[in-house]
Amino acid sequence: MDSQNNNESVWSKEIPVKEQLSIFKRLVKFVLHFKNEMIIAGIGAFLVSVINMLLPYGLQYFLDNYLVKLNVPTQVILYAGLLYAVGTVVKGTLQFIYEYFFALGSEKTLEGLRKELYQKLHTLGMRYFDQTPAGSIVSRVTNDTMTLSNFLTVLSSVVISFFSIVSALVAMFSTNQVAAWIVLAFLPILLVVIWQYSKRSSKLYRNYRERLSRINTNLNESIEGVSLIQQFKQEERMTNNFEHENETLLKTRFSMINLNSFLLSPLTNLLYSLAVAATLMYFGFPMRQTFVPAGIVYAFSQYISQFFNPISNMMDQMTFFQDGIVAGKRIFRILDDTNYEPEQDAETGLTITEGKIEFRHVSFSYDGENEILHDISFTVNPGQTLGIVGHTGSGKSSIINVMMRFYDFHKGEILIDGVDIKKYPKEELRRKLGLVLQDPFMFYGDINSNIRLYNQQITDEQIVAAAKTVQADDFIEKLPGKYEAKVGEGGSEFSQGQRQLISFARTLVTDPKILVLDEATANVDTETETLIQQGLARLRQGRTTLAIAHRLSTIVDADQIIVLDGGRIIERGNHEELLKQKGYYYNLYNMQNSGK
Repeated sequence: MDSQNNNESVWSKEIPVKEQLSIFKRLVKFVLHFKNEMIIAGIGAFLVSVINMLLPYGLQYFLDNYLVKLNVPTQVILYAGLLYAVGTVVKGTLQFIYEYFFALGSEKTLEGLRKELYQKLHTLGMRYFDQTPAGSIVSRVTNDTMTLSNFLTVLSSVVISFFSIVSALVAMFSTNQVAAWIVLAFLPILLVVIWQYSKRSSKLYRNYRERLSRINTNLNESIEGVSLIQQFKQEERMTNNFEHENETLLKTRFSMINLNSFLLSPLTNLLYSLAVAATLMYFGFPMRQTFVPAGIVYAFSQYISQFFNPISNMMDQMTFFQDGIVAGKRIFRILDDTNYEPEQDAETGLTITEGKIEFRHVSFSYDGENEILHDISFTVNPGQTLGIVGHTGSGKSSIINVMMRFYDFHKGEILIDGVDIKKYPKEELRRKLGLVLQDPFMFYGDINSNIRLYNQQITDEQIVAAAKTVQADDFIEKLPGKYEAKVGEGGSEFSQGQRQLISFARTLVTDPKILVLDEATANVDTETETLIQQGLARLRQGRTTLAIAHRLSTIVDADQIIVLDGGRIIERGNHEELLKQKGYYYNLYNMQNSGK
């Protein structure tokens, strides 16, 4: 509860204006990757603003010099109308051009941002994913990047509005300087409104984005755990949790609507009306000694409209601006994360040929404070099998995590073939170390793609050979389409044992030198375990194997077994030697064999 309250207090904080500008500048850098499209769009917007300035001037000239006369030649009227029509058509064409290229640049920017986000996620270490809910990550990559689409619309509006406002000001000062200063007097009020809105709305939009992320996280957990929810009749509790989050999101949204309704276009429209009224009063003041032509009044009113309309449009889109700033902050939180996967001090040309593994006084902590592994040392010679035994939380999987370089250890050395594991290129480690997890994951596609994992260098013959070795070929051949049989999300249509057999084939087909089994038979039935054991006997031939064992029957033939407790090795030896010690391993083995 305290953690949640702390999060709530963070969400309610305003984003300082300085930080908003910093985020804005970083977002603009992404846009500049496609500067050609933006330059074309900017030129189009500039030309439209020039035409917007010239059209009222043309009408003013026509009104004051021709229309006031009683006898205006028809030819002049036709020429004036034709000129205005041509200007309007050119303006419409240029509007299409700049809107098209702004949209094109925006979509390319979003594509580039999503790509960079996705690539960044795959450089982050396991620690990041341990600490960040999957729903929150999905929300940032999908919802937050989509929000930036509206933000980029604001960016184009800012460019267009800038040209319109500047051209309107130039036209007003060229027409009547005193009236122009009257209009310009309302600008400080607008700037104060924009500053107040930016200050007050940032915390609302930040709260809204985080609430939306929590809903996605809630939904993701509900879908993934639906069977467990139904099994323990948790539907009502989960529904209440979701309704609470949804209702809080709704209240946040109402607060945003209230703020927008007061500080955005209504207030801008009011200032516009006051500016027009003040200007007309100046032009029509009874004490004036000079007559103001109707054309000037008309043109000036158009210039006022061209001055305030862009500002009104920008104010309407301030909601998108603030939403985009908050979304940008959340996206940059991923891009700026330094929790990378462990770095390799790689030396070119190093390869794993034998598969000898040595742990020398290795200690490891996930949080940098509480050690999980304490002074772990062992040696596994090429072709040998090391069994790792221990209760939950004893450090078995941590040994695998540090050897696979999912996490970095802070003390000791891990050597493969006598070389520090940090010296090998990451690609070599991934190619020569084959990992089979307790809970296998299958991707959407077919059996072939799940074994090959889209490595086109692996042939169909190699896939079939690997499947036969691990005894997966028997059930695959019975499927409709066999190796082309469709696989749904997560492979839910297959049994746990079948998914595990495919996972074994996936590992074997890469021909790893070192095989790592993380309780690979813990979730399969006895019959399937027998099949897997037959496959493993052949799979382990010529390979160094580390096997975390839940069922001790799977490692009775291991060359060496280590027993962990509290992150320390408390017993070591082969199966017979450990039974003679009559310690932890002896008791665990007897307990499993007695069926207790």
